[in-house]
Amino acid sequence: MATGENGARRVALGMSGGVDSAVSAALLMRAGYEVVGVTCRFTDDAAADRAAGDAVAVCARLGLRHVERGCAALFESAVVQPFVDAYAAGLTPSPCVGCNACCKLPSLLAAADELGCESVATGHYARIAQLADNGRYVVKCALDARKDQSYMLALLSQEQLARLVLPLGGTTKAEVRVLAADLGLPVAEKPESQDVCFIEGDYRAFLRARGVDDRPGAIVDCAGAVLGRHDGLANYTVGQRKGIGVAAPEPYYVVAKRPETCELVVGFADEARISSVLTGPVRWQALACLDGPRAASVKLRYRSRAVPCIIEPEPEGRVRAVLREPQPTTAPGQFAVFSVGDTVLGGGMIEEVASV
Repeated sequence: MATGENGARRVALGMSGGVDSAVSAALLMRAGYEVVGVTCRFTDDAAADRAAGDAVAVCARLGLRHVERGCAALFESAVVQPFVDAYAAGLTPSPCVGCNACCKLPSLLAAADELGCESVATGHYARIAQLADNGRYVVKCALDARKDQSYMLALLSQEQLARLVLPLGGTTKAEVRVLAADLGLPVAEKPESQDVCFIEGDYRAFLRARGVDDRPGAIVDCAGAVLGRHDGLANYTVGQRKGIGVAAPEPYYVVAKRPETCELVVGFADEARISSVLTGPVRWQALACLDGPRAASVKLRYRSRAVPCIIEPEPEGRVRAVLREPQPTTAPGQFAVFSVGDTVLGGGMIEEVASV
């Protein structure tokens, strides 16, 4: 373990300028770490300037060294452009999941190597453990179920997990706010960050500016009958119920988007339920690979609850999750995260859904 001049373990803490990373710094110091605050700048705008300023203020309050790293080029290629491409292909992406594995952790680990830090830390609400039976590193759910972010870390590799420390896994958000206030941290009352950090305002305007085709087209039912017109497929997501623009005695749901014909497919509640999902190649944590069917639970989107399923290996590392009971449909482009109990098995992007 790399150590500082006083013999303390040295850790590079990713500091976003928010209260979670600020309190993480204080908790790491209490645990005996020498903390270096690292702000990875993923965008070059006023919001990034404000976030970096808040991180500097927190480090000054705690007496920590603070450094910045420019990571905008990697963020553009690994997160922003894939987000745009996914919408153009009719998907509904979940950029934060991929960002953690492909951009945030790699950027933080690179900074840690430059700074002589063997460990890195973030303010995510989750826990890291090493399994006794096979020695693999895994993400476990946070003790605060309402803030649990294990879903967001499901694609992290063994190499990333082995170096990651998560100070907030055993705390609640309320406790974090109280500790921030007690320490006089300047971000104690700072509100939660927005879901998509690189978009301010309407994501549809962002997509149009990036050249995503928002041609109008037909709204059709599951039998192909035309019910109306939509104003661009990127304005809708699979599973959406409100704001579709067609009336019926019972609500319609978006059940599919067809970019090749520019059709938006809608159906009633019983037509908007699925029996299984097929993922792309899965990044495993608790397992080296899936060598046969096994019982598990799956979260089909970040805010959903985990539901029982059977996971079955498919060619090229893909997985089919057969749901024990039909579930409301989810959008291709979201991630299926598999778990047993509070332990993440792995996750992969949903490519197809099978209706009931």
